[in-house]
Amino acid sequence: MKRSHWAPAVIVAAVIALAGYAGFALAGHAGGSSATPDACPRQWEGEGIGGWVPAGPDVDGADESLVPGSPVRALICAYPGVNMDPGGERLGGSRRLTDQAAAMARDLAYLPVTTGETWGACTAMGGPMTNYLVRFAYADGSALWVGSAEEVNSCVATTNGEARTRSYVGKALTAAYREGTWRLPRPEDPCRGGLHRRGQEDAMVPGEPDWVLVCLDGGEKWPPRREHGAAAARELAAALDDLGTVPSDHSCQGGGPEADHRDYRLVFGYAEGPPAGVHVDYGCAPGVDNSMLQADVDDGVRRLMARLTP
Repeated sequence: MKRSHWAPAVIVAAVIALAGYAGFALAGHAGGSSATPDACPRQWEGEGIGGWVPAGPDVDGADESLVPGSPVRALICAYPGVNMDPGGERLGGSRRLTDQAAAMARDLAYLPVTTGETWGACTAMGGPMTNYLVRFAYADGSALWVGSAEEVNSCVATTNGEARTRSYVGKALTAAYREGTWRLPRPEDPCRGGLHRRGQEDAMVPGEPDWVLVCLDGGEKWPPRREHGAAAARELAAALDDLGTVPSDHSCQGGGPEADHRDYRLVFGYAEGPPAGVHVDYGCAPGVDNSMLQADVDDGVRRLMARLTP
């Protein structure tokens, strides 16, 4: 769906002032960085699905967080197309957020990031996609772009020009663009769905969780689960963090019919911010995966899990 939220006078001003761009200037923005355009580019200049911004960030901390600091406004630019031939999509419309910008920035700032390449296995279903640019404006006039997409396979690169994440936020971006309301989708049951938290690119379970939910993943709609408090959560987190990790490729090798096929999802909760999810599959190697890192299960983790499982 194409949407446009143009004010005619603003269109004229933007076209005159920015010959290479179409869109509108953010209300109250006092100039900003000359390297950071303040309107939607006419065309998506990236060649892939997400992963492109028209200018690098001019705010501190952009190499450590997708959206650092506290922006006061956000401009969403939409570029609809198809995933079989991405790149070069024309601007389909834009949406300005003010009261939603802080929540959007906070949630994106909690996503795990890397300054290296994001990679992993992707399915290859053909279908529609929309590339998005989001321009975050700060009270001091600085700005930052984030490039991402919604795509049928959820196989998207999201970047601010320095930091990148493989966490998928496409549906939330589409909802914010269409409705003007930002919210990250949460699974109906916390035992289901991917759960990512900043720091999981470096540690299987970052920080000090306040509780852990241990779910037995046997295919039921509402799988058996047990919840434990801070002491058990931190003991289990420490054991998982002691494992030797490698970057996750979202795959593992099964151990055959005689292997232990118990399969668990761990949800670690915190006083603030999103939970961190870890998948533990005894019948696979490597058997521990948080979507960013993988590791083999060791005896210490098995002993703790034996006490905590439902």
